[in-house]
Amino acid sequence: MKNLKYFIILFLAILVIPLGVFAEEQEENKEESNESKAVPIYFFKGDGCSHCAEAEEWFESIKEEYGNFFELKEYETWYNEDNADLMDKVANARGESAEGVPYIIVGNKSWNGFADDYKDEIISEIKSVFEQDIDERYDIMKYLPDEKNENEEKNNSKDVIALLLILIVTGGIGYGIYHARKNTN
Repeated sequence: MKNLKYFIILFLAILVIPLGVFAEEQEENKEESNESKAVPIYFFKGDGCSHCAEAEEWFESIKEEYGNFFELKEYETWYNEDNADLMDKVANARGESAEGVPYIIVGNKSWNGFADDYKDEIISEIKSVFEQDIDERYDIMKYLPDEKNENEEKNNSKDVIALLLILIVTGGIGYGIYHARKNTN
């Protein structure tokens, strides 16, 4: 009977360890999501595009005054096929067509091309999104099909199955040892 108590304690310990690891992963993910209050600006551009260069210069010029409000995430699309594909996915997810570069997205608004008329609109949207709670902000990247997340989900389900198999095998071995010792006594 003494061995059965040890077996039960071992069995419960094996069950609790993965739960602690899962809790740590959730806490790490929570910390990552609250790292920066800066508004992501998705800026799809082409190297050699004059309008893109003008937009880049303008974003650089407003950094002193508004730099704490935004984070410019640049994607070169003319020479980088992955970024071009990403731009198409983003546009499709928004129900738009990316008709060229620059293609700028702030919150739930987008601009195709770049003109002086856009500057006040973009700053206004940056300020508006910045005032929103981080968890309530619209971020188009959260709505894209993410192959990485799909793979993680598959791996997580495989991990759960593997854990269950380990528990069953461990339980079976422990039960077999318990009965073998019981029969020899």
